[in-house]
Amino acid sequence: MTTTIALAGKGGVGKTTVAGMVIKYLAQTQPGAILAIDADPSANLNMVLGLDLEWTVGDIREGLLDKVKESLTAGGAAMGTLEGGMNKRDYLDYEIRTALSEGKRFDLIAMGRSEGPGCYCAVNHNLRDVIDSISKNYRYVVIDNEAGLEHLSRRTTRDVQVMLIISDPTQRGIVAAERIAELRKELDINVENAYLIVNRLNSESVPDALQKRIDAIDLPLLGTIPSNDDLLEFEFSGRPLIELGDDSPVYEAVAAMLKGVL
Repeated sequence: MTTTIALAGKGGVGKTTVAGMVIKYLAQTQPGAILAIDADPSANLNMVLGLDLEWTVGDIREGLLDKVKESLTAGGAAMGTLEGGMNKRDYLDYEIRTALSEGKRFDLIAMGRSEGPGCYCAVNHNLRDVIDSISKNYRYVVIDNEAGLEHLSRRTTRDVQVMLIISDPTQRGIVAAERIAELRKELDINVENAYLIVNRLNSESVPDALQKRIDAIDLPLLGTIPSNDDLLEFEFSGRPLIELGDDSPVYEAVAAMLKGVL
């Protein structure tokens, strides 16, 4: 059985950093392989994980559409096949598996850029089938989403067992988290459990005014992550954040939260 963990949050709250810590925890404590899916168009989860990224699913999708246009003149694409007899799904399956960035305990798929002009419905349907087929081979799937959750609804039919919505310790951040939490109810997939995580907290406890705002939303607070200068040192040096020590306060905070939900 595959367990899917999705992360969401507005830009700049440290969502991808938390995704990296989630993957680190799973790799160190849980059996089975992990598939990381970077569904944010900015595509920088590979840097957090220390993996090379040559191609994204967006690049592959655009390449397929180019091949479809070329094949139309030969009458193939209209029948669901490309030049040479390969169908579109098999093309996507081959290209995406080839584009996987492979680590020791985890692999990475990056979704990349959003769609351009034109009709993507058929391509997206095939993409969803391919991603779901690949995901079945992993014990855990960790999806780093953009704030709007569009990739969740269009790129997978899988249920999400755990959704972690990340906020910074501001009123605006909590409002954005609340909006994301509401969006999950509009998805075509089932989100079994959703939690709020407050990142970059400078105090040992949540300030009273912020706690009052958190209590007013339909999203339980799973925990907080302290602000930490070690992250800046890693960013400046270019070291992948997954190499943070197990005694890092950031990793310890994420690990403690995951122990409670997995």
